[in-house]
Amino acid sequence: MRLATLTFGLLAALAIAVPAHAEWKPSGPVKLEIGFGPGGETDTMGRAIAAEMKKQTGWDVIAANKPGGGGVAMFTGVGAAKPDGMTVGMGVSMPVLINLVLRGDKLPFKLDSFDYLATVTRAQVAIVAKADAPFDDVAGLVAYSKANGGAPVAFDAKPQELILRGINKQDDAGIRPVSSKSSAEMIQNVLGGHVVASFAAGAHIEYLKSGDLKMLASATADRHGYAPDTRTLREQGYDLAVDPWFYFAAPAGLPADARAGLAKALDAAIASDAVRKLVANAFHSEVENRGPDGTAKMMTDGIASVKVLFGQ
Repeated sequence: MRLATLTFGLLAALAIAVPAHAEWKPSGPVKLEIGFGPGGETDTMGRAIAAEMKKQTGWDVIAANKPGGGGVAMFTGVGAAKPDGMTVGMGVSMPVLINLVLRGDKLPFKLDSFDYLATVTRAQVAIVAKADAPFDDVAGLVAYSKANGGAPVAFDAKPQELILRGINKQDDAGIRPVSSKSSAEMIQNVLGGHVVASFAAGAHIEYLKSGDLKMLASATADRHGYAPDTRTLREQGYDLAVDPWFYFAAPAGLPADARAGLAKALDAAIASDAVRKLVANAFHSEVENRGPDGTAKMMTDGIASVKVLFGQ
C-alpha cells in the first residue's frame, strides 16, 4: 500500500511539472511578410498585429514589406519557405485569387501551397479623386478621359486594374491604369496631380474628412458605411466589384502545434483593443477572424467566385 501511495504521488508530481500539451513557441524570430509597400492599409494593419503578437507572446516578430503583384511576390517566397512556423505572410485575397484563376499555370504556388491561419477584416475599396476634380462619379471620369485623350488612374492590386480595364471595355473610356505600390503612394499621386483618380481601401478616409478628396464610387458589392450616399460601381452601371479580405497564411505542412500556436497568437492580436480601434478608425469596419478553417474556406469559395466573374 505504501509503495502504491508513493508511486501515485510521484506520478502526480510529474504531471504537474510537465504539462501534457506544452504550447508551441518559435525557435527564433517570426518573420511576418507584408505583400504591399509601406504606408498603406495592409502595412499599417500588419505592423499593428505584429506589435501586438510580440507584446502578448514575448516572441520576436519582425514585420517586413515584400511588395509586388498585389501580394504574389510575397506569397511566392512564403510558399517556398520552410514550414517551421517562422515565416508568415499577410496579403489581400482578391489579387491572389485572380492571379490563380487567370494565370495559375504560371505561378509558382497553388491554393494548397499554404496553411491558412486567420482573417482580419474585409476591405471597403473606393475610387477617389481630388475634391476639385471636374467629375463626381465614374461616368464623369469616363467623359473626362475621352475628352482628354485618356485619364491616368492609379491601382495597387490586380483586381483594381481589371476593374479599370472593364470600364474601358464597356465604354471605350481610354483610362490609363497606373501601377502603384500602396494606397499611400496612390493618394499622394492623386493629391499631387500625377493621376486624376485612384483606388483606396481606408487610407483615403482622413482626406475625405479634410475635404481634400472625394469619393467617386464604392468598388465593393455594397456602399460604404462612412459614405452611404456614394453609389457602387454596379449601381452606376458597371457590373464590377471586388471583395477583398486581409488574411494570414504560412507555408503548407506546418506541424500541428505550430499551426495552432500561430493561429492562437494571431487571433489574440487581432482581437486586441489596439487592432480593433485601428480597423474601426482606418477602415470604418470591424475585425472578423474566421480562423484557419474559415480562412481556407474563404479562399476556396473565392476561387469559385472569381471563375464565375470571368465566365470560367
